[in-house]
Amino acid sequence: MKKSLMLYLFLLAILMNIFTYMFYSREVKFGQERYEKTTKKLRDSINLVSTQLSEADYFSLVHNENAQNYFDNSASGGKVILYEKLIPVVTEKLLDLNSNPNGNPYTGQDKIDNKKFIINKVKILNHRWIIADYSNGQLWGEVLLKYFVNDDESIDFEVNQSLLYQK
Repeated sequence: MKKSLMLYLFLLAILMNIFTYMFYSREVKFGQERYEKTTKKLRDSINLVSTQLSEADYFSLVHNENAQNYFDNSASGGKVILYEKLIPVVTEKLLDLNSNPNGNPYTGQDKIDNKKFIINKVKILNHRWIIADYSNGQLWGEVLLKYFVNDDESIDFEVNQSLLYQK
């Protein structure tokens, strides 16, 4: 009787070890598969976001080599204007005009209900064009500007077209 009890306990211990081994080995395999699936999804998401960012920045002075070359006048004995330094200067100069009491003159809009229009966001597209978002707190619009870098390194702006969205 004592021997059979020991035999049953021994068999039960072996079975428990087998089941425990199977459970943990499958749990590890399941974890690895889940990790691989998650990693694949994340890589796909990163690739998608990178592609979308690349598409969104297609029209940008930062990614337009031809527009960057426009500012390199060293072959004709002129100055080289670094686009990396030009972008913040142009953006700051345009945003500084928001302090005008009548609003930023380069929105292409006059005050409406005594609220001035100011430029909120600026994107420099190439060596000649800027697109900007503007608002007066209630109405929103976009403007396409031309900009010129003069020989004395001053910057001039010109409104090409302005669009005010309806409420």
